[in-house]
Amino acid sequence: MAESNMSQRAGQAVESAKQVPWHVMSDTWSPATNPNGYVNVGVAENMLMHDTLLEYINTKLSLPAKYLTYHDGATGSDRLRRAIAGFLNKHFQPAHRVVSDHLAVTNGVSSAIEHVSWAFADPGEGILLGRPYYGTFIPDMSLRPSTAVIPVEFQDCDPFSLEAVDRYEKALLNFQEKSGRRVRALMLCHPHNPLGRCYPRESLIKLMRLCQKYQMHLISDEIYAMSVWENTVDELQTPPMPFESALSIDTTGIIDPAFVHVLWGMSKDFGANGLRLGVIVSQNNTDLHMALKGVTLYSYSSSVSDHLASIILEDHDFTDRYIQQNRQKLSESYAFAVQLLKNNGIEHAAGGNAAFFLWIDLGRKYREVHPDEPEDSDVGDKVMAALMEKKVFVSSGALFGSEHSGWFRLVFSQPREYIEEALRRVMLAME
Repeated sequence: MAESNMSQRAGQAVESAKQVPWHVMSDTWSPATNPNGYVNVGVAENMLMHDTLLEYINTKLSLPAKYLTYHDGATGSDRLRRAIAGFLNKHFQPAHRVVSDHLAVTNGVSSAIEHVSWAFADPGEGILLGRPYYGTFIPDMSLRPSTAVIPVEFQDCDPFSLEAVDRYEKALLNFQEKSGRRVRALMLCHPHNPLGRCYPRESLIKLMRLCQKYQMHLISDEIYAMSVWENTVDELQTPPMPFESALSIDTTGIIDPAFVHVLWGMSKDFGANGLRLGVIVSQNNTDLHMALKGVTLYSYSSSVSDHLASIILEDHDFTDRYIQQNRQKLSESYAFAVQLLKNNGIEHAAGGNAAFFLWIDLGRKYREVHPDEPEDSDVGDKVMAALMEKKVFVSSGALFGSEHSGWFRLVFSQPREYIEEALRRVMLAME
């Protein structure tokens, strides 16, 4: 049961560390009103398009009385599910058209993750999760459902490669041999958090074949699907992989389509974490939808959020413009942040083209400044303490299951002055 214990320890660590962001977020730096506050480049929020979205909402919002009622039920209004289906059909290029009956709306993708974990695995059964991973996946999947999350190690293997699929199978067989329990699902973050890359189509297909072989569900969290942008700054031998949804793959001869599920929401692509609105997309599994009708009572999205999301997603002209402008701003912000890192001699994992993250090696920089630092020390903990002392919050790779100490996730989807102040404080922390 070593994997189960690892999952429990990881979950406890994440739960403990989650107290830090709330403290940071209640004391956020502002050069005019709170110059002594924390500079927060650790929480995955996109601040670049807030003005655009708010201007649109404030000209469109008008609430009929029905939005103060329970409306159409816990899995989302008929109108919203039609709007989401239309958005997915336009932007995700599904192999088979998405219709509203394929969708279950939740109050955020975290609730969606918990629901599918509960639905697919009994307590103690496993879900595979490649490292590094979005840290909150661990409690989302295990805290209440008591699912065993099985971290998959890749070492020097590219986690997006065909070879990496073999590492998933190795972790599966090891877990089943030691625990005597089945692995029920494989969880992907696509595009990836924290690495900011997309899975190649051929890797998705090989993962689907693996799931078919062991009768597992493939869960593809595609919450950053529309936040894919042009990388103009990294010098790369091959261009970054474009995004292709798991929905876009014709599963004929690959996997039973009842095993394929996609998650999406408004939090990231529309910079609206506070709307608390996500969706489970399952096109060929009526049993799952029947099971969700009970538990979604506890993830009922606000009728106001339901209404707002419907307005936005029904307006294809606005969403097209929004996505294009958002991609341009993310591309520019990434290039700006990378140049600041280079100017300060901080290494980053090159090749990102999606989401809001730079995966940076602050441990290496810290050892350069402190050459007497023992090689066997946990440099990540020392760097984290130094960062917090300088009141800059960057997420520690330890919370993301990083296989190497000293790596951190920096969120670049912030105004330039904010990124500049963050890097200034990071360098002070290295001293």
